Amino acid sequence: MTARHYQFISSFCLIALIFLCIAWEGWLSPLRPGGSWMTLKGLLLLLPLFGILRGRRYTYKWLSLFIQFYLLEGLTRATSDSGLNQWLAIGETILATVLFTTCVLYIRATRPAAIEKAAQQS
Repeated sequence: MTARHYQFISSFCLIALIFLCIAWEGWLSPLRPGGSWMTLKGLLLLLPLFGILRGRRYTYKWLSLFIQFYLLEGLTRATSDSGLNQWLAIGETILATVLFTTCVLYIRATRPAAIEKAAQQS
């Protein structure tokens, strides 16, 4: 696969995760009836969106660290909640895992040639 494929998959997962988090905490199963402030976790994902869509390597680097909070929350809620919350948490976990993986693969695929050459010689 090429870097373009990784960029497409990352963009899709990020947009899907934004919609999932906002819908989850806003309408589907909020912590409090009528919605909660937890929708802000979905809005935080808007920060890296344009960098991911434009293929900026630096954005992929910091997003690969930032997305781990969503992976941790998804795993925690998937094992502690039940019903619809559990299924939404499983979806969040899957999207965050795929996003993390494609971010790392994109970073490796767009590595500058000099660094790649030095890595091969080691």
